[in-house]
Amino acid sequence: ETPWQQYAFERMTEANPFPSVMGRVCPAPCESGCNRNEVDDFVGINAVEHYVGDWAIENNIAYPGAGADTGKKVAIIGGGPAGLSAAYHLRKLGHGVTLFDEHEELGGMMRYGIPGYRTPRDMLDAEIKRIIDLGVEVKTATRIGEDISMEQIDSDYDAVFWGIGAQSGRALPVPGADASNCITGVAFLEAYNQGRLQHVSGRVVVVGGGDTSIDVASVARRLGHITTTHDQDRPETIVLGQTAHDVAATAVREGADVTLTSLFKFADMMASAREREDALSEGVDIKDGIMPLEVLLDADGRARALKMCKCDMDGMTPVPQEGTEFEIECDLIVSAIGQSGNMEGLDALNNGRGFIDTDKNYRVASKENHFAGGDIIRPHLLTTAIGHASIAVEGIHKFLIGQELAERRPQVDVHHFNLLSELHQRHLDPAEYSHEPTRGTDDNSFAVHNYEDRSDKQIIPHDQLFLGHFGYEERNHREEIKIGADAVLGNFEERLNSITEEQAQAEGHRCMSCGMCFECDNCVIYCPQDAVFRVKKDQLAIGRYVDTDYKKCIGCHICMDVCPTGYIQMGLGE
Repeated sequence: ETPWQQYAFERMTEANPFPSVMGRVCPAPCESGCNRNEVDDFVGINAVEHYVGDWAIENNIAYPGAGADTGKKVAIIGGGPAGLSAAYHLRKLGHGVTLFDEHEELGGMMRYGIPGYRTPRDMLDAEIKRIIDLGVEVKTATRIGEDISMEQIDSDYDAVFWGIGAQSGRALPVPGADASNCITGVAFLEAYNQGRLQHVSGRVVVVGGGDTSIDVASVARRLGHITTTHDQDRPETIVLGQTAHDVAATAVREGADVTLTSLFKFADMMASAREREDALSEGVDIKDGIMPLEVLLDADGRARALKMCKCDMDGMTPVPQEGTEFEIECDLIVSAIGQSGNMEGLDALNNGRGFIDTDKNYRVASKENHFAGGDIIRPHLLTTAIGHASIAVEGIHKFLIGQELAERRPQVDVHHFNLLSELHQRHLDPAEYSHEPTRGTDDNSFAVHNYEDRSDKQIIPHDQLFLGHFGYEERNHREEIKIGADAVLGNFEERLNSITEEQAQAEGHRCMSCGMCFECDNCVIYCPQDAVFRVKKDQLAIGRYVDTDYKKCIGCHICMDVCPTGYIQMGLGE
């Protein structure tokens, strides 16, 4: 019998081939939009993913194998979260894949941008290997536009996916920022994660921007009409932008004296107090509401201090306050205020700002067989890059088999439950149908009743649920290892422990199955006309549990009112 964890893993990896990594580092904006917030606290999606991802690695679970060979070949440029996800989805469809990356190892920002105490390298390696084992050809230490020309790629491959990330950091836009000890956050993390930056000591100033994921959580909440706020489980990215946060935390662990600066006042950020407190307790000095004015140099031309002043924010633009100038002395300045792509040798793709422009299908503006995804479109979260890749692969697949790409306007991108494929698995397919207009189909076996998939068009907001059905259940929290400023030195152990199997199951049970039927029988029990009844056992399937006798139904919609999940909607018939 298949263990439940394997079923969960297979379902999870339909969309995301990195459950172990993402369960640890994704700030999980989906959790702030979870309807369970209106009852007690969100479902710990990340914690469950973390547990299942680790279980799959410990049990050596592999993917079932690649699809039947189509004879088509796709070049993927960049082996980060976007490129690897694209490779995974393309191999499942049977297309040949060659993955090019300029680094020695695959992983992109997951390896070279995020420190190992947040993405343990053994877990990352296992999840990458699982994808490569599907039959992906890999060429590392190879830069397109330098080692191989774009023309060569175009002639050798049927389609191209660009997932080259935003590997170039943005320098501070102030005089003196070209000093040798003034570097970008991306460069700092890459040097550190490659082992080139062994010791960071002295006084480090990290200048943070911090708009990475502020917007995501707010979008998730808005779609579900969620008003109740909870402190996020782990919104790593929000405090001052992910890069700034990782640089500061890493430098402190190496023994540096770190000051983190932000244009925004804390009160004006959607920052989690917890993450702020973590930084403070680990010994980071956070100064908010200030902007850099000039890098002050010593006689050798190295930065000796950063001149700053207080500022007010006009939207995203800082306005300096006269007469508030001061200096922060330092041995190293790290600029974590934004990133762009390294477009050397790729001028044909550059939109002028160091990024690639694409349409809604993630097709590159000027080339019909080139697609792109991830930070090279817009620097954002790992989960965004993984999502871009799966949508781009839909487009690549349609292009390769000669189908027209439809215009995409989904509000939500989801991997759907499909009732017809569920019925097919159980040999319960609807009967053949003449496709002529006909009435009164409730007695006919060709019609599928009591079923409509609305998930592509809407999120079920909490006000369509019957919340009274759900009792208070405490969320299963992961044990987080708190470290004080004295113990943080040289501490590169993981900060987050996985939940147990029992906790993972309990967390799964807290899910309210919004918009899905979980077979609670409320509609059968409460219908005053006995119009709703259970489907006969031999006709039963997931998603087909009850049927309606339309000759008895009087349209009172009591069934809709007592449906806990918002699955029942009235007025779907004539």
